[in-house]
Amino acid sequence: MILLISITAWLSLNIDRAPGEVTSVWVANGLLAGWMLSRPTGRWPIYLVAGSVAALAVRLLIGHGIVYSIALSVFNLLEVLVIAVIIRRAVPDVGNPVSWPRLGRVATGGTLVACAISGVLASLVVSAGSATSFLRTFLIWYSAHVVGMVIVGTLTLVAHRKGIGLVDFPTQRWDFVASMLLIAVVGSAVFYQSSDPLLFLAYPPLVFAVLRHRFAGVVGGILILAVISSIAITLGHSPLPLVHDGSATERAIVLQLFIGAACLTSFPIALAMAERARLSARMRESELGYRMLANYSHDVVVRMRADGERLYVSPSAKDVLGWEPEEMLEPSYGLIHPDDRATQEQVIATVLASGEPVTTSCRVRHKQGHYIWMEADARPIPGVDGMATDVIFAGRDITKRMSAEDALRASRKELEAQARIDSLTGLPNRRQFDEQLVLALNRLRQSDSGLALMYIDIDFFKAVNDCHGHAAGDEVLRVFGQRLNNCVRSGDLVARIGGDEFVVIVEDLLSVTSAEIIARKLTLAMGESIAVNGIELDVTASIGIAFSTHPAGTKDLTSVADAALYAAKKAGGNTWRLRIANDTGPSADAPVVSTQTLRGSPV
Repeated sequence: MILLISITAWLSLNIDRAPGEVTSVWVANGLLAGWMLSRPTGRWPIYLVAGSVAALAVRLLIGHGIVYSIALSVFNLLEVLVIAVIIRRAVPDVGNPVSWPRLGRVATGGTLVACAISGVLASLVVSAGSATSFLRTFLIWYSAHVVGMVIVGTLTLVAHRKGIGLVDFPTQRWDFVASMLLIAVVGSAVFYQSSDPLLFLAYPPLVFAVLRHRFAGVVGGILILAVISSIAITLGHSPLPLVHDGSATERAIVLQLFIGAACLTSFPIALAMAERARLSARMRESELGYRMLANYSHDVVVRMRADGERLYVSPSAKDVLGWEPEEMLEPSYGLIHPDDRATQEQVIATVLASGEPVTTSCRVRHKQGHYIWMEADARPIPGVDGMATDVIFAGRDITKRMSAEDALRASRKELEAQARIDSLTGLPNRRQFDEQLVLALNRLRQSDSGLALMYIDIDFFKAVNDCHGHAAGDEVLRVFGQRLNNCVRSGDLVARIGGDEFVVIVEDLLSVTSAEIIARKLTLAMGESIAVNGIELDVTASIGIAFSTHPAGTKDLTSVADAALYAAKKAGGNTWRLRIANDTGPSADAPVVSTQTLRGSPV
């Protein structure tokens, strides 16, 4: 790089410079700036010092004064540093910028500002030591440095940062060579004739090369045009009379304007193409990423229109539902369970109306005919045409989970039933009895009928367990419960609330006599012996009956029934007692309305 800076500086100072004037072509700064921007910032001081020393040495070798040479070298150094700092701060990675148009604006603005600063300083020094005017010196310096920075700076970046768009020679070599030859042929034809002002014909081949090769086409095409135009103008050939008859300075300015116009024509196109390529690459990467997620996810991803038409189905549908994605795209397949279709239509309407995601579940038909439970997250996404809104579903198979939940519900139901049923007799237990008694008393408040609550204990049940064992006792309890259940109506309740304690709730009784008839029926049923292991056991029972026609609390009613049972047991058992429960609460002196033994005679 130092050698290139030295050579280009020597050529510019010896070949393309009028006596007492600054050079009309200066590319050394472009080389240094492009090199620095393609390298880490920490190495910049080394490159700046090396480049300045090389340019200073060249000026001293060709006989420039030391003060003059140092001043112009410092100005060149300042120009390169300003451009590099502006671009690096705004675009940290020029090879992969966030926005190519922004890089173009920043680079152009930085170049114009930096070249203006160095041009003013250099023009002051040059005009002070020669007869050349400040404005003339500034125009030559400014245009020379701007053109050199744009062309050579970009070329350096292209050479060192292939990501900017260097031509891929293994595959595009002959295409690139053909484009450059076209520019050379047209450019030569334009500049090596003076009869017609055909300068504009040089631009279409340049634009064509830019469209084919982007930045490589810009740099290569402009370099070819710059070389051809420089040689032609130096030899006195030009399509413009002003250039042919003008002074060396005028010819240099026209040359710079031509090259500058070529840059303004080609660089915006290259930047726009680079930005389009960057956005397309990001879109492809994004699409590829999402497609990979959809294709390799176990979830079934479905994209559909608002009317339910499916636009995309992920390959996982084959594993989950047995359908090929192409089969699910056909509108003839009604995959949603008929009972769930209305719900799914409502889900789609809700998602489209609210714009918020919704989680739903439904049954989807498997290819083999059975239905799979699917849980899906539905959310709105922009439509393919960018106008309408589609809905995307990401669903997973939850059949096992639904089966487990069904089994759990069944288990809970069974446990609840077991918690309300006596396991030995199959009758309701105390919990269910307490619930039903509350409901019966509530119904009693809304009717004119009566209610009888019967407490029943097996007499001398402990002796059965002691003499014949607990298995015999359990059999006595089962048979006793069955006989009780057979003696009442289907709507009445028979429950076991303790060891040998049973209760009966009888509703819709018209009088006390009705309760007595039921009690007599129960006592007669208990009079039959019970066969246990070939032994006939005579089992009797004591019954306490609370009768009420007025609303009473559960404690009041059970207290009256318990008192009546106590009276039956106190009488020696094998009998029943009936007491009236009034609405003012239980009474220890509640009258015994009726008494009856199992043989039907009063005790």
